[in-house]
Amino acid sequence: MTDTTPRTPYGTLPAAAPLPPRKPISLPRLQEMRERGEKIAMLTAYDATFAAVADAAGVDCLLVGDSLGMVCQGRPSTVGVSLQEMCYHTESVVRGLRRVQGTVWVIGDLPFGSYQESREQAVRSAAALMQAGAHMVKLEGGGWTVETVRFLVERGIPVCAHLGLTPQTVHAIGGYRVQGRNDAEAQQLRRDALALQDAGATMLVLEMVPAALAAEITQQLPRCHTIGIGSGNGTAGQVLVMHDMLGIHLGKTPKFVRNFMDGAASVRDAMAAYVAAVKAGTFPDNTAHAW
Repeated sequence: MTDTTPRTPYGTLPAAAPLPPRKPISLPRLQEMRERGEKIAMLTAYDATFAAVADAAGVDCLLVGDSLGMVCQGRPSTVGVSLQEMCYHTESVVRGLRRVQGTVWVIGDLPFGSYQESREQAVRSAAALMQAGAHMVKLEGGGWTVETVRFLVERGIPVCAHLGLTPQTVHAIGGYRVQGRNDAEAQQLRRDALALQDAGATMLVLEMVPAALAAEITQQLPRCHTIGIGSGNGTAGQVLVMHDMLGIHLGKTPKFVRNFMDGAASVRDAMAAYVAAVKAGTFPDNTAHAW
């Protein structure tokens, strides 16, 4: 009998119940999931082994996030992460996926300073991430970023936008706090979200946005899949920093995070439990938003 145990460069993955074969995630497949009401389960990943485990656990999308600056490098924020470092970690994640099923959609974060100078700089930076293996790039903010998104999409680069709490500009927005609480902020988020969809963004992270507002924005964006983090369960999908959902923290744990390692026999089981909870709509609830 052929041994079909998923393997990584460092050995076999933890034993767990086998998952049914999956089609590779693509933009059309994400749209199909949205239309039938299936939630998108996303996690961050920064290396080959955890990426392979996440794929085997049924995660749909992996975000190679500049959050690596905090969870891998021990920085106080994401601001110091370089494009070269983002490409290195993206390559590592993609190598891990190629050793197993390789069905996951990979999103690479454009780090601070790699797209703010000009649209041409953004294209060069996005090209570097895609040459490293990313299927899509992510950038933060609304307003001026709309034309950058349009410029990238017109050149064949899929884009994930990011509104609400934007960690690269955390000092400008007053710290790690919920965004969109008052009418003016909420209206600006609505305008920015619609403008980003119109510019061609096909995914939008909503971070630390009130649950009702995040659900409303989701309904207004049929062509752009909202991914919530600390924004309730009314979005089209969810994302967590991998270290947070595994209960590994160097700092304060956000209140919206659930430790999926609690009661799990392995990391793969914890990730599979996260996927199941996202798909069922049982994670997150709509009560915990504050840090």
